[in-house]
Amino acid sequence: MENSPINIQPAQRLSLVQEYYFSRKLKEVAQLNAEGKDIVSLAIGSPDMPPSKRTIDKLCEVAANPNAHGYQPTMGTPELRQAMAAFYKKWYGVELNPNTEIQPLIGSKEGILHTTLAFVNPGDEVLVPNPGYPTYTSLSKILGAKVVNYNLLENNGWQPDFEGLEQMDLSRVKLMWTNYPNMPTGGAARMETYERLVAFAKKHGIVVVNDNPYSFILNEKPLSLLQVPGAKDCCIEFNSMSKSHNMPGWRVGMCCTNATFISWILKIKSNIDSGTFRGIQLAAAEALQHNDAEWHHEANINTYLRRRKIAEEIMTTLGCTFDPNQVGMFLWGKIPDKYNNVEDLTERVLHEARVFITPGFIFGTNGERYIRISLCAKDDKIREALRRIKELEW
Repeated sequence: MENSPINIQPAQRLSLVQEYYFSRKLKEVAQLNAEGKDIVSLAIGSPDMPPSKRTIDKLCEVAANPNAHGYQPTMGTPELRQAMAAFYKKWYGVELNPNTEIQPLIGSKEGILHTTLAFVNPGDEVLVPNPGYPTYTSLSKILGAKVVNYNLLENNGWQPDFEGLEQMDLSRVKLMWTNYPNMPTGGAARMETYERLVAFAKKHGIVVVNDNPYSFILNEKPLSLLQVPGAKDCCIEFNSMSKSHNMPGWRVGMCCTNATFISWILKIKSNIDSGTFRGIQLAAAEALQHNDAEWHHEANINTYLRRRKIAEEIMTTLGCTFDPNQVGMFLWGKIPDKYNNVEDLTERVLHEARVFITPGFIFGTNGERYIRISLCAKDDKIREALRRIKELEW
């Protein structure tokens, strides 16, 4: 009996999704590195720079306090909520009540999960951009929602096609995911787009959720969907410290909206986690309060601008075309017609030039003819990638 197989099957929802692309591909890259290939990774948007010294010092200060290690409130410490409200007031001119209109998150992925659970019943529909962040699709499927894609196209600046949206059957749509500045395309946030999104949400009774972690990267004038009058009534915005404050591993984000929506999301969140370590919360508050315009300009503008120029040389060497006005921490480019599919290019770059870049198909069918280069690598690494790529015939 002890050798009899046990007939246990996974939940059916596992058949709806695949292992995250980067989770799978990084195993291959790790194997190549183990073989001595020394792969330069320009694939993932994980800032390689540290947060400010004041941020790190605050974490160490709190961690040294023997009374700081207990459970924390799921809704976040007052210090962090107040700092988040002040951040939105300073940079976007948006007034938020720190007690009722802000929910700290363990990153935007968590926010996607909790918001979907709070608003969407199994069988309801959600609007997801194509191309777009894969987690909008995968988590929706896992939670039993029906994904309805809407197109983002290059000839429209990667903005929503509102005429096309109006022609769709929207009767079962509960949420619409948006992401400006856009990832992966670098399409800029536009106040006109935000105004139309708010009008669209009110007209159709849909909650628009704007994922806004890239508004400070290569962007002098950050915008927020919540700047539109009345947006808080029908919209939610996520923001993150991962990109703007070089804190991806700290897992600190924020959800901003009206008090009722926050209470629904908190009801879900409070049943799933027990709050972030106090040291991380107070250090995040320190970063939000004291990373001033000078720090922002050096960390989020100057550094990425240097790297962007090298990435543009890589794109040009590969024969790809790109919009020079795109923003964010990636460079998005269209591959030459001579390639049958994008992996014909990206796999050759990986195995011959030993450089890992991202094929656009992972973001949806509208990304099938594109590649994405991350700027989250030291300048010398990006230059080394350029050198290796230039050695080959393209």
